[in-house]
Amino acid sequence: MKKVIVIHTGGTISMHVNFESGAVVPGDSNPLTSEIDKLMEYADIHEIEAFNYPSPHMTPTEMLTLKNIIEQQLAEKEVAGFVITHGTDTLEETAYFLDLTIKSNVPIILTGAMRSSNEIGADGVYNLLSAVRVANSQHAIGKGVLVVMNDEIHTAQNVTKTSTSNVSTFQSPQYGPIGLITKTAIHFHHSPIRHETYDVKDIKKRVALLKVYAGMDVDLLMHVANNKYDGVVLEGLGQGNVPPAIVPGIQQLMNQHIPIVLVSRCYNGIAQPVYGYEGGGKMLEDMGVLFAHGLSGQKARLKLLIGLSDSRMTHTPSAIFEH
Repeated sequence: MKKVIVIHTGGTISMHVNFESGAVVPGDSNPLTSEIDKLMEYADIHEIEAFNYPSPHMTPTEMLTLKNIIEQQLAEKEVAGFVITHGTDTLEETAYFLDLTIKSNVPIILTGAMRSSNEIGADGVYNLLSAVRVANSQHAIGKGVLVVMNDEIHTAQNVTKTSTSNVSTFQSPQYGPIGLITKTAIHFHHSPIRHETYDVKDIKKRVALLKVYAGMDVDLLMHVANNKYDGVVLEGLGQGNVPPAIVPGIQQLMNQHIPIVLVSRCYNGIAQPVYGYEGGGKMLEDMGVLFAHGLSGQKARLKLLIGLSDSRMTHTPSAIFEH
């Protein structure tokens, strides 16, 4: 049987409900490890306990550790695929981080759960089984890092958590899933057309993410300018516009050669420099603000962070967001 490595990082998928307090908490042991027999029906499973963190505790440092674990396993063994169990709050960010930093065609699948292991309707084991099946599928080869939840397959770049509690929370609003999982088969109906990667050895840069809102003041941008950040991502209004009050802060950041990337806070459509009024996208582009087409704020932040951390030092901020 093909070898699939399952890497556990924690999250709801490995937690249980404490019925005395009503809180969902980590346990002394990961309940998924008791399900190994079910997984072995589909692949030769090897498990690694990387972390046992709730997903809000995940940082780019842990994401880099996962990248290094995967690359080490690839160097030492013949592996058909990887499955990473992860809390859902930051799952999409870890998936995109790995997608941007791992140069391999081997399937890497992230999955999680919206209901803990001892709740009625717990979805963790089913999602894990589905993820193992996808990791073991030859059709998943070369498609980048994928997210498997609720019988659907999504790309790391497009997927996002859309509901706080619904089991179908992971969606790709603009593009939809790239594949579906049935009881007997894995169906891919389209594929990503490009895959870019960066050479990252450490993460020392600091990139801020700010959501733009009506009546926003300039002080938040001045705080960023005064505290040695290496980059800023703004979730702008509409197609990529900001209130005029923060334009001086943007200019200050540009004067300090701190790159600014603009995305839209809308989850459909892309940011583009259309409007020429003060604070409009065309004005911002003329000032040197970069536009990230089709990325969410959190993913644009990761892409800028990773691009600025590339050890080859060949990527200018504008080159990072050319595509």
